[in-house]
Amino acid sequence: MSSTPPAPPGRPRAFDIDEALDRAVLVFWSKGFEGASLDDLTEAMGISRPSLYRAFGNKEDLFYKALERYTEGLTAYFARALAEPTSAAVATAVLHGTVEAATMPGLPTGCLGVHGALATGDDSRPVRDALIAWREDGIAHLTRRFQQAVDAGDLPPSTDPHLLAVYLRTVANGIAVQAQSGSSRPELLQVANLALGSWPKP
Repeated sequence: MSSTPPAPPGRPRAFDIDEALDRAVLVFWSKGFEGASLDDLTEAMGISRPSLYRAFGNKEDLFYKALERYTEGLTAYFARALAEPTSAAVATAVLHGTVEAATMPGLPTGCLGVHGALATGDDSRPVRDALIAWREDGIAHLTRRFQQAVDAGDLPPSTDPHLLAVYLRTVANGIAVQAQSGSSRPELLQVANLALGSWPKP
């Protein structure tokens, strides 16, 4: 017979924080911030509302944690892409990574950072602004990387690093939108390669 004492009455059931957060990512990714109800989230995460509040804060706080989890997981290819040796390799890794992440079997299509809160009411403006900042941060990282490429002679001296970063992010966002609309991975890879074919040469 086990000598482990029983849990005190009313003690919340233990759950895996990371697993619950991963499930929240999927709900927000598939339904968006406003479309994801607390019932959707607690059911997917396998926890009660009080447990959600205790572990993650309110729904908005949970969304920010889910976005961070998503960034460190499925979109980690972006950080790796910045370390590629040439600007063309950076662009290839970004676009191919976007295609792969946006069309993963068994997962929602598209991109949480693009679709999570494109259109929201006034109450959800902070979330929409947070996603705008998330996307702008990606552009800032690319701008710095492409400035390095210009300085190293990997891109023509006349290149505008910021404009090139916006161009690449725009193509990547468009790929995510098309993925959510049903475009296949092979088709989107062709789109990515078409854009890469016009990449500026040193």
